[in-house]
Formats: sequence, C-alpha cells, structure tokens
Amino acid sequence: MNLAPTPGQTVGPFFHYALPFDGGAELVSAGHPDRIRLHGTVFDGAGDPVPDALIEIWQPDGSGAVSQEPGSLRRDGFTFTGFGRVQTDRVGHYTFATVAPGAVTEGSAPFFAVCVFARGLLDRLFTRAYLPDSVRALTADPLLGSVDDDRRATLIATAENDGYRFDIHLQGDGETVFLDHGGR
Repeated sequence: MNLAPTPGQTVGPFFHYALPFDGGAELVSAGHPDRIRLHGTVFDGAGDPVPDALIEIWQPDGSGAVSQEPGSLRRDGFTFTGFGRVQTDRVGHYTFATVAPGAVTEGSAPFFAVCVFARGLLDRLFTRAYLPDSVRALTADPLLGSVDDDRRATLIATAENDGYRFDIHLQGDGETVFLDHGGR
C-alpha cells in the first residue's frame, strides 16, 4: 500500500500544562504602591477569543531600569525581575499585576515587550505594548515611526483606571503588528 504524505501539524497546545508557574502573573505584590494591571484578550483571525494562549512580558521597572536579578520563576515578594508569564482563560483573557514601565532612555516611549504562544503557531510571536501617556515620546519612537499609520494603534495600549488594556489580534482585521527578531 502506497500512502501519500500528509501535512505537518502543530503539537499541542500544551501551554497551560507545562509553562505557567505560581505567581507568573504577579510581577509585584498586592501591597505595592505603584501596582497596575496590564490585561487584554487574545483573538484569532475570525475574531474569536483564544482560550489556550500563553503571554509573556518583559519590562523595565518604573524608573526605566532593566532588572538583572535572577529568579523570575520563583517570586520572593520583593525583587522586581521584569518578567511575567500567564495563560489566557476560557474567554481568551489574560492579566498581569505589575508596574508601569519607565522609559529605558531619555525621551523614548515606555513599553512592555510581549511574547505570544498559541495553537496553530509554529513559533512564538513578538510585539510591544506601548503606554499611551506621552504623545511626544510615541511620535519620536523609531519602531513606531517605522509602522504604517493605519497599523500603529495596534501597538498602543489603552489607559484604564487601574492600568492598561492591550488586546492581541493574531490575524484578520486589526491584526497586531508583530516583530521579526531574525529567528531568535
């Protein structure tokens, strides 16, 4: 019997079982005076929520300092490492408790570096969630300046009373701009 080859398939998703860790969504403790919420929903190309994605963020602290502290997977309650990882819930929602990142360099726009793992993806996706608070910094940002005007808004979070909302659209209308890191 001669069988025709079939197309490859992605494995998983197993993100909810293997990658989350206790405290992954809590970059700062509940009593931290500058604690904010970064949250949103991950949508697929049809506009449906993705209930089994995994989101990672990396960020500087509120003053713009990038942490060099080890131990991101074991939270000690006081060391800010700038790393968080959380899975989406049944309705595609994720949330982090963190601080608003500061600008890493004078005049630059503060942002969260975001990584998305989801079913159907052969590799992770990278994007940024810029804070909307400084129009001047957003206008001067080199990466934002390289993005077409009609797509730039997909990289800018929406301010809310307790933090920021950043929805991620994997495809389709309003698709989030994703970054190419040269295979890294």
